[in-house]
Amino acid sequence: MTNTTAAPAHGRHAASAAIPDFAGLPRLIALMTGDEKHAPAAHSTLDALWVLYDRVLRVTPDAVDDPGRDRFLLSKGHGPMAYYAVLAAHGFFDESLLPGFGSYDSPLGHHPDRLLVPGAEIGSGSLGHGLPIAVGTVLGLRAQGLTDPRVWVLIGDAELDEGSNHEAIAHAGPAGLEQLHTLVIDNASATHGWPGGIASRFTSAGWAAETVDGRDHEALYAAFTAPHPGRPLAVVARVEPKG
Repeated sequence: MTNTTAAPAHGRHAASAAIPDFAGLPRLIALMTGDEKHAPAAHSTLDALWVLYDRVLRVTPDAVDDPGRDRFLLSKGHGPMAYYAVLAAHGFFDESLLPGFGSYDSPLGHHPDRLLVPGAEIGSGSLGHGLPIAVGTVLGLRAQGLTDPRVWVLIGDAELDEGSNHEAIAHAGPAGLEQLHTLVIDNASATHGWPGGIASRFTSAGWAAETVDGRDHEALYAAFTAPHPGRPLAVVARVEPKG
């Protein structure tokens, strides 16, 4: 069940012209009329992205360069319409940019560009890069003595076909990267799958992991905020299979 009731949130900010509202996201997505070939990929992430930005992530439009901010890395960069809608809803950029999505002169490309999209931490699209970058981000923060910022990365289940992710998973658990959080959107698009489920791939490497309904906002929030001392966290959000 999807919970659309707004709640007090870390991710809210005074800079928004209006209070962000999950019910308004379909209107924002509908503004993006560009030729999008990955609409199912976009919609599979919508609820999880909303809960992260509305209730979990400690970052605002006024703090995108703050060293103490949380970092969110969208590794599943194809089909970014949901991501753009959530960023616009939370005031990272004006919704007037949305109708130009995918056009030659729009900053909102078919894959996010961190130099063009306010609030985007990485340029993404090539699958398998985001989780290794997130591991490096945590290590970089540690080297600077910044142990409070949390790093979140969103990947798709099919990305686990990429070997680079498994190297990152294998390192992060034994290294005790508690600041690292991985959100896996499971829409049954992986080629190989995992005996025992996706979460088992992470727990076998020393991670904490939970599997939840990717449309249930309260279940997502509980999983996102579950304590995991001394270990990185993986949340597997199951949604309907990609058609």
